[in-house]
Amino acid sequence: PNDSSAGQTSWEDNLNPESLVKVKGLLEPSLKDAPIGRTYQFERVGYFCPDTDSTPEHPVFNRTVTLKDSWAKINK
Repeated sequence: PNDSSAGQTSWEDNLNPESLVKVKGLLEPSLKDAPIGRTYQFERVGYFCPDTDSTPEHPVFNRTVTLKDSWAKINK
């Protein structure tokens, strides 16, 4: 965006501050070499793909799809 435009906001102003959640977890050893572009289902959580910043020493996965919670409907 053009910073000289009065009244316009940056795309960053529209980001949800709650959208970034960092969770430490345990992974299968084989996931340390997970190729970029491949997706994996993490049990009871959702589907994730390796981030471009991921390394074997510091794996980073981004959630792409959540799983449907059928138990929430049953417990209502």
